[in-house]
Amino acid sequence: MSFRADERATDFREIDRFDGGVGWIAHPDERMQRASHAIAVDGEVWLVDPVDAEGIDELVAEFGDVAGVVVGLDRHKRDAAAIANRHNVPVYLPDFFEGVTDEIDAAVARFDDELSDTGIRAIPVLDSRFWQEVALYNPADGTFVVPESVGAVDYFLTGDEQLGVHPMLRLNPPRRALRGVAPERVLVGHGAGVMDDAARVLEAALSRSRKRAPRLYAKTAWEMLPI
Repeated sequence: MSFRADERATDFREIDRFDGGVGWIAHPDERMQRASHAIAVDGEVWLVDPVDAEGIDELVAEFGDVAGVVVGLDRHKRDAAAIANRHNVPVYLPDFFEGVTDEIDAAVARFDDELSDTGIRAIPVLDSRFWQEVALYNPADGTFVVPESVGAVDYFLTGDEQLGVHPMLRLNPPRRALRGVAPERVLVGHGAGVMDDAARVLEAALSRSRKRAPRLYAKTAWEMLPI
């Protein structure tokens, strides 16, 4: 299935539903499986790294009114501005993100170690010239949103992994940042999240990352061979 990057999806696949939110993949047939999430807090909804699709407003309305749209990775601007403007709310960026504001055609708000006054912790994962990422952890229900450092699509995974470290981070995974919580569920920016036994699955992904890197790289190289 082919589509333009700026084309609004006419359908989506729902993922990661739980009492405090829901996720969706707007283009289910794409290889990257870009996942978006709605997180509910006190009757309001925060959208994380969203990709737009027809019917999304109705989906998230089940959980409350949209309070803001969050970009958790500098590259995940996706449809944040369009959705924020539609709901007349800001796009929220971590304080340490640089070079992102000018690329967002919407009102921008900043946050530090907490997302507005939601009680959701903002945990810096990476802050470099090439990669700026923040994870969100809600201690009220154990939801952990990791935009990019770990994922659940094929090109992140090898062997029996449910969750894998990003191929570019396999040899040096951000263990310190991601081991700071014991999540009930891990929601990711690519693929469906881990809804059961999430703390163990995340720890396995981090602890085995380097050891399994050669296997993942070999699989990726094999898949790229011409046939």
